[in-house]
Amino acid sequence: MKEPLAYRLRPSSLDEILGQKKLVGKDGIIRRCIGQGTMFSCIFFGPPGTGKTTLARVIASELHRPYRRFNAVTGNKKDLDQIFIEAKMSGQLILICDEVHRLNKDKQDLLLPHVEDGSILLIGATTANPYHSINPAIRSRCHLFEFEPLKDEDIKEGILHALKAPEGLDDAYTIDEDAIALICEHANGDIRYALNVLEISSILCKDKHIDRETVLLNSRHVNNRSFGSEDGYYDLLSALQKSIRGSDPNAALYYLALLAQTDDVESICRRLLVIAYEDVGLANPQLCSRTYPACEAAKQVGFPEAIIPLGIHIIDLCLSPKSRTGMDALHQAKDIVSNKAYEMPKYLKLTPVGLNSEEKYSYERYDCFHKIQYLPDPIRDLDLFKTFNPNRYEQQLSSIYEELKKNKRTNDLKKLYK
Repeated sequence: MKEPLAYRLRPSSLDEILGQKKLVGKDGIIRRCIGQGTMFSCIFFGPPGTGKTTLARVIASELHRPYRRFNAVTGNKKDLDQIFIEAKMSGQLILICDEVHRLNKDKQDLLLPHVEDGSILLIGATTANPYHSINPAIRSRCHLFEFEPLKDEDIKEGILHALKAPEGLDDAYTIDEDAIALICEHANGDIRYALNVLEISSILCKDKHIDRETVLLNSRHVNNRSFGSEDGYYDLLSALQKSIRGSDPNAALYYLALLAQTDDVESICRRLLVIAYEDVGLANPQLCSRTYPACEAAKQVGFPEAIIPLGIHIIDLCLSPKSRTGMDALHQAKDIVSNKAYEMPKYLKLTPVGLNSEEKYSYERYDCFHKIQYLPDPIRDLDLFKTFNPNRYEQQLSSIYEELKKNKRTNDLKKLYK
């Protein structure tokens, strides 16, 4: 069986690594460490196809150390036990752990002592954000290195090498410059994707010549690296919300177009409902109430047409006035409750015990509702609703609120009802 082109062309030395100059360039930290014949446990994180696992293997080769591969998802305790035995026999073993963020607690408990005493030099690889996804016990024992998406010139260098290398296409094919440019554009920083497109294009091309049309047959869309992990997807949702909050319809529509490629209308609609109430809020309550039907319309038609009601409503959200007054007040209330939950006044309970009838809350005394104290005694003067640069609607609310504050609220209902 012939291995894929991307596998056959994996670099075997630091000089063959594409990109990542901060790590393997002339003054790169990993190159300097290897130059001194040493290395430490680390985690490589970044988009797919940027050389994480490849660099891990090159490190083992350059240091002339034995290494083993372990997948955190499919590997089991028996596999780890065998690795530990080999580490003890060799003095130190490099363990390249793919999907390191998937290590469960049992595997971590087995692995940590060996990482701690240095018998295992762990090099983990992941597309996830290690600050969110890696267990702190593992993270504290490793250095974190971020891999950047490859630049177009790096991808082009990899393509040209693949065309000439004996283990690649061995100078048997020619390719147009615009075909190379299209592969670079569609690869979007992922050399594996680029080499896969090149390989299938070489199989389907005519007269061993690869042109732009041949590439388009095999790669119609840009490789969206944001979907390489859950983090990338949620980063897009975050960017959408921040763009709307910042009143930038151009950016918001761009991120919507990226998100639309997932066909996940549910997640987009959930985020828009949050945005409406969190960021627009009291500045435009009518727009908040229009968000739900816009989302329902999008769900009804589904993608690709769902982008139409979503896009139109996103423009509305972007250009609407914004207010965080409601959210700020809510966060203050949550902060208070997280520190201490005060006892409510007895007369607010559904069935208060130990109160005379004249001391209980009266449902008939509409004239007194706005004079009753509703907060617990220790925080009876709490003032959460504060407007800053209020819009017209908030000005009305603020005026009503200030008028209500003139009433001295009381917890003596017997006296109030007289």
